[in-house]
Amino acid sequence: MTATAVRRAVAQAPATDLQLAAHRARIRRMVWIRLGQFFVALFVIGGWQWFTAAGWVDKFFFGQPTGIWNSLVHLFTVGTAFGSIWENLWVTVQEALLGFLLGTSAGVVVGILLGSNRYLASVFGPYIKIVNSVPRIVLGSIFIVAFGLGVFPKVLLAAVLVFFVVFFNAFQGVREVDQNLVANVRVLGASPLQVARHVTIPSAMTWIIASLHTAFGFAIIGALVAEVLGATHGIGLIISQAQGSFDPDTVFACMVITSVFTLLAEYLITLLERSILRWRPPNRSESQAI
Repeated sequence: MTATAVRRAVAQAPATDLQLAAHRARIRRMVWIRLGQFFVALFVIGGWQWFTAAGWVDKFFFGQPTGIWNSLVHLFTVGTAFGSIWENLWVTVQEALLGFLLGTSAGVVVGILLGSNRYLASVFGPYIKIVNSVPRIVLGSIFIVAFGLGVFPKVLLAAVLVFFVVFFNAFQGVREVDQNLVANVRVLGASPLQVARHVTIPSAMTWIIASLHTAFGFAIIGALVAEVLGATHGIGLIISQAQGSFDPDTVFACMVITSVFTLLAEYLITLLERSILRWRPPNRSESQAI
């Protein structure tokens, strides 16, 4: 059959048949992806268990998958010296969420403001770069000394990490707005607030939403680092204690717990992105996503 005949047959095929074929192709692709993910996990975890059991890798320093599982069971059944694992997890989650919201809000506002005003960007640009160059662990130590071992310094450190991720994306997103479109809207009599509301912010929203995927991971990191520096509750405190007692299994177990929560938050952010940017035609990566 020639290429012309194939195209003619496809054009004459019922729409339902084409949709069914596309659905089956997506299902097959999803199955292959899940199989690939399963075998990658099996290779990593199985190899880790094998190497530590054979003595090629010292489990005293690198832990062991079975030991990590036992630590997870112990954390969720027995708890910790600082209370139940749920109580400590909630403290870390609360710090990360508050830091994420605070850092995102500040990053969006400052990024849009400086991106829209070149004078303000020139004035405050060097100071933002100076603050961004300060090691985060130093800021965490300063916050702990200044505000104590409560929730606030953890929220503050998480917010600082989130702020710069969101700020630079919002700033660049505003700079990428089509200036001809902005000029046309101004000619039609739009005020600066209307330009920002109907042109600048919607155009930069793709950049801002994209930054949230990375920003939430930084919020978790900020909360954990601050807890390791000093805390009375939290997953970071459990990690710090396990590190001091040379218990890598518990350290990895805490990493598994935070990873699961971060993946859940990533999924929710993806749903938010699809809801807010539903007007945008899907790009190649989104159209192939499962």
